[in-house]
Amino acid sequence: MGLVGGKVEDVAIAGGGQSADAARMTAKLTQHQLTRHQLTRRQILGMAALQTAAATGLTRIGLKSAQAVEPAAVDNAPAIVVGSGYGGAVAALRLGQAGIRTIVLEMGRLWNTPGPDGKVFCSTAAPDRRSMWFKTRTEAPLATFLWLDVVNRDISPYPGVLDRVRFGNMSVFVGRGVGGGSLVNGSMAVTPPRSYFAEQFPAVDAAEMYGTYFPRARAMLGVNTVDPAWFESTEWYRFSRISRKHAANTGLRTTFVPSVYDFGYMQREAAGTATRSALGQEVIYGNNFGKKSLDKTYLASALGTGNVTIHTMEKVRGITPASDGTWVLTADRIDDTGAVVETRQYGCTYLFLGGGSLGTSELLLRARQSGTLPALDASVGAGWGPNGNVMLGRANHLWDTVGANQSTMPVMGIDDWANTANPVFAEIAPLPTGLEHWVSLYLAITKNPQRARFSYGGAGLSLDWSAAQSSVSSGMAKKLFDRINSANSTIYRYDLFGSADKVFADDFTYHPLGGCVLGRATDNYGRVKGYSKLYVTDGSLIPGNIGVNPLVTITALAERTMARVLAEDTAP
Repeated sequence: MGLVGGKVEDVAIAGGGQSADAARMTAKLTQHQLTRHQLTRRQILGMAALQTAAATGLTRIGLKSAQAVEPAAVDNAPAIVVGSGYGGAVAALRLGQAGIRTIVLEMGRLWNTPGPDGKVFCSTAAPDRRSMWFKTRTEAPLATFLWLDVVNRDISPYPGVLDRVRFGNMSVFVGRGVGGGSLVNGSMAVTPPRSYFAEQFPAVDAAEMYGTYFPRARAMLGVNTVDPAWFESTEWYRFSRISRKHAANTGLRTTFVPSVYDFGYMQREAAGTATRSALGQEVIYGNNFGKKSLDKTYLASALGTGNVTIHTMEKVRGITPASDGTWVLTADRIDDTGAVVETRQYGCTYLFLGGGSLGTSELLLRARQSGTLPALDASVGAGWGPNGNVMLGRANHLWDTVGANQSTMPVMGIDDWANTANPVFAEIAPLPTGLEHWVSLYLAITKNPQRARFSYGGAGLSLDWSAAQSSVSSGMAKKLFDRINSANSTIYRYDLFGSADKVFADDFTYHPLGGCVLGRATDNYGRVKGYSKLYVTDGSLIPGNIGVNPLVTITALAERTMARVLAEDTAP
């Protein structure tokens, strides 16, 4: 197949089991969705299936989703994947490619239907009910600006795309929808330093990871880098260049970071030839264009195999081993009000958990507490950390303008990870308000060794992370940014996090990691100890810290797991 003039040609429809509606949708896919460097035939078919499901309001998505089939009392499939984030998406694709019929159960909705404004996602600056998962008010990481409550908005409850799950001393941002966290992250696709990966995973072959699985993950995710010449000249990254200058004045190194946002599309946004997304204040509540989220990469390809079906708005709440060695899952289907409208059972031979650090930990701990999985390893729930996340702002001099126009996609970080006394990698983050504000914003990732444990009881999932453990991260960030302020005669911003004395926001994370750590709660390939044909493929495998944004590491580890499982566990 190929693309000529932005149109799809030579797409074999009949052999793929695609409906007439899906075929019509294929023809309607626009050029910004179908780019030469990211498309395969399977992706085209999968994206058409997603479009068909959106147009017809279906909650079960597959190449045959337009056919009205009455569901059985128990849905059975050889494999079930719980969650459609990075780990779950990898599992779904590789199972589908192997010819294994697979159901993906996703608690969020399919984000593919425009709202009243004609857009699928709302912007960061003008959030509405699409923004948050059943909240009455948005809960953005920045609480205030100039101490004014102008950041968040009252909204009506709805199954929105972003959730903030609150524990006693830590809250966790997670994505809700087909594609999980890929829908709401900043797209930074960073491979960790090899030495630190080997330190965190001493039993994993680093040569194999860096020679095979990291490259495989980056290729499938569509990782690309900003054009350096365009970066130097565009107004949209002045904020990054100012932070780079201040880092250089301190003797610190900065580095470009790869992304899954299409920088070719971004340059067209800047030129006025494409609809603005990253340049239109879209990021934490989703991007309407430009971002290569999982529904456009792994999941589209998985659906395109014809062996994968995604069920949306279904939350798994129970896992039970059957007497014949298979698995039985109980799932609640909810509507747009959050009400449970149906409870269903699913059966499978192979069960893959990809619900993320929180979701997978909760499922396993609930099963152990209820007695259905009593043989789980004692380490399940342990090894959790927030990847050392700390957010902070600096106030620049009046002559160091950061620009009223800012891209929402970070492309640079301050890399002081090699400083053994105080390892920190700090993303240079945007603050796109449409006005000049002289603020440099950062999300620092520190090498915080502190870990916590999940537990499950009558009140649900709980986490024993303490404020003292957070202070380790903020203390490390302070050491780095004290140096930067001293070298540039600048100060911190005190008006961003809701309290006049709060400079470092160390009580939330975008990078929840751990709870089912590789080689402890599982074997060295994600097989859950104590049980057969039960696997973990998500961020719960990473022991609390990986030093960079974790999406590429999660994806690569899942690729490694699936290669081994398909070779050894599903072979005839």
